[in-house]
Amino acid sequence: MYRSNFEEHVKPVLKKILLVIVLMIFAGLIGQMIGFAMGGQNPFAVFLPSTWSHIINFLQ
Repeated sequence: MYRSNFEEHVKPVLKKILLVIVLMIFAGLIGQMIGFAMGGQNPFAVFLPSTWSHIINFLQ
């Protein structure tokens, strides 16, 4: 049985791209947690919305 071009070539590439994106997000969050811990703050403060609003306001 002939497999379509999408299933044979495109689908594995999309899975790899999605895996890389998920791993990049995970690595970024872990890095931010380590940075907060080294700075003397609670590492879980990275997940608070107030932290992100402070970062956005600082960058503006």
